[in-house]
Amino acid sequence: MANYAERVLADLKARYAHEPEFLQAATEILTTLKPVIDKNEEKFEAAGLLERFVEPDRIITFRVPWIDDQGKVRVNRGYRVQFNSAIGPYKGGLRLHPSVNQSILKFLGFEQILKNSLTGLPIGGGKGGSDFDPKGKSDNEVQRFCQSFMTELYRHIGADVDVPAGDIGVGAREIGFLYGQYKRITGLYEGVLTGKGLTWGGSLARKEATGYGLCYLTQAMLEANGKAVAGKIVVVSGSGNVAIYATQKITEMGGKVVAMSDSNGYIYDPDGVKLDVVKQLKEVERKRIKEYVKAVPSATYTEGCSGIWSIPCQIALPCATQNEIDEASAKLLVKGGVEAVGEGANMPSTLEATAVFQQAGVLFAPAKAANAGGVAVSALEMSQNSMRLSWSFDEVDAKLKDIMVGIFNKIDEAAKEYATTGDYVAGANIAGFLKVADAMMAQGAV
Repeated sequence: MANYAERVLADLKARYAHEPEFLQAATEILTTLKPVIDKNEEKFEAAGLLERFVEPDRIITFRVPWIDDQGKVRVNRGYRVQFNSAIGPYKGGLRLHPSVNQSILKFLGFEQILKNSLTGLPIGGGKGGSDFDPKGKSDNEVQRFCQSFMTELYRHIGADVDVPAGDIGVGAREIGFLYGQYKRITGLYEGVLTGKGLTWGGSLARKEATGYGLCYLTQAMLEANGKAVAGKIVVVSGSGNVAIYATQKITEMGGKVVAMSDSNGYIYDPDGVKLDVVKQLKEVERKRIKEYVKAVPSATYTEGCSGIWSIPCQIALPCATQNEIDEASAKLLVKGGVEAVGEGANMPSTLEATAVFQQAGVLFAPAKAANAGGVAVSALEMSQNSMRLSWSFDEVDAKLKDIMVGIFNKIDEAAKEYATTGDYVAGANIAGFLKVADAMMAQGAV
């Protein structure tokens, strides 16, 4: 007879067959939680714990009408998945991208529960966004969209209820427009969004946080296994905030990044990627990564993204998007001598790819642990807002490093106690789950 976790997973697969991203996340999480569930099966099942854990508290869906620069009314779909608030107010980003749908936001919100739990900070899990694409839109069009989006969302969020942040397609510009509309409607000046500008409640080190945090945890993982970052060849996918600041920090640690990418293709620079060139292209000029080779003729550019994983390296940091490393790409990385993979994006490796890494003995830091730096500093921004204080960059960075090293220690200990030493996927899921489960049990059937 199937055990409790298997029965809940089977029910999810039958009910949500149309939500593949959510089922992928649920399968990984529930499968790795088996040792904990088995130990507490009767108690957890009597409390309906897993049934409550895998279903969001609520999903808010709404239309977002806005007027383009030609005066035509456009309509997008808006979402907020408030997944679990057992340990604190909902916390998770807003994503603006054509691919956004309920399945993707449920997967992200589900992962966010455990990610936020691992930080040790009092924040629950949530996620939201819209299928609106800010690319190619004028500032005025983005502003009108954001104001319309917040005109509905404002009634569902608050500094002690739900605190959204940025994600793909939501940067400083979008957060500013969203916050201005929230303040205009409510009359409240509170920490209801994170990723705000430094002059109006934002935190230093927020932009760098996810990339830096990824490197702090990857370094801790390597050191715990008798290895080091220094002297290693590194491949980083993506060229957004996470990739840029992961490249910066891993270089400071002594690694050499030789490749980066965007959604069109990748560059390879055997002498080491010149980050100042990438920053100029991406942060200032908003150009494609292929322009890099004009500034650095010794580098090469290749159309398509998956080929980046054929470049031999010892450390791989996927920082682009979900499922960018499939089984074939994972095998290429193993063949190329990869020793460690740190996930900077959300779920960038398929289940099959993860299995390839683990079977090959590759050190593997899953996203819910490795990319928790962003939400950690978002929570630190919430703390600064509540106290009406602003910490220095070095203070925030030191707290971030402590949090990320602490996360690694938690997942390492959980892996040793409940699974297999070095199985950081199981360790992350178990360590994150135990805290949430304890709170859910203590609070009763809510």
